[in-house]
Amino acid sequence: MTIQIIIDGGADVPSSFIEKQGIKVVPLNLHFGEEQYKTGVDLDLQSFYRKLKAADELPRSSSPSPNDFYEMYKSVDPDTPILNLALTQGLSSTYEHAEMGKQMLLEEEPDRRIAVINTKTASCGVALLADDAVKRIEEGMAFEDIVSHMEERLEKATTLFVLKTLENVIKGGRLDRVKGTIAKTLNIKLLMKATEEVGDIDVTEKVRGNKKAIRRLVEQIGEYTSDFEDKVIAISHCNDEKNAQALLEKIKGTYPFKDSILTEMGPLISTYSGEGGLVVAFYKD
Repeated sequence: MTIQIIIDGGADVPSSFIEKQGIKVVPLNLHFGEEQYKTGVDLDLQSFYRKLKAADELPRSSSPSPNDFYEMYKSVDPDTPILNLALTQGLSSTYEHAEMGKQMLLEEEPDRRIAVINTKTASCGVALLADDAVKRIEEGMAFEDIVSHMEERLEKATTLFVLKTLENVIKGGRLDRVKGTIAKTLNIKLLMKATEEVGDIDVTEKVRGNKKAIRRLVEQIGEYTSDFEDKVIAISHCNDEKNAQALLEKIKGTYPFKDSILTEMGPLISTYSGEGGLVVAFYKD
């Protein structure tokens, strides 16, 4: 590849796509008590799920260090431009550390060409952008033009979430326990969206029942976008491929998207979504 794409542990991109395109991944850190793991390196997903179910508290996450990014950048051929699609600044310091690592290398090698982009999204939202970037690279678009294109596209990227369980939201302190207990008793599901300004997450609707939540999620897609024949839909799931596949078929049966991406959430996003959580990403009009 004429341009090196780099992502981090906040991105959920199919492993087959990563391998085929030679994408490099900078892992995030996950802390279960005193134990520390690097996502995708020394903690596989099945082990992560087992530890998560057994834990009384959610694991803590921390972004890669500036030196982690510096080392990754340095490992790339100096003549190859680098495009880093970083986890949203609204949820993590990953973007800032990626920028710091870039500056560290530029002090040594000022001729390096490195662009770090705050994607304002996470999970399969980054997969959507990475897919777009690869297509532009294959078309032979110049590096500077790809950077400009991606900055424009991320403003159009829309990321929607639906949670099947509120357990992790409650454990993580995002929903206090009294409200959480009431919501669970009433079978309330949360529909959420990554905000356009800074890329953090807001609850947009509260729906009773999983089927109604999925139906409303599908409806929301049509409220945000059209001209589906030119667009890609991306879906990620937390240990629930069956329901993710069913959702994808429902979406494809409703809207004629040109192509689709289906992937599993990594440990970072799974920690907050909980088992059965689903994320959908696409470009709005």
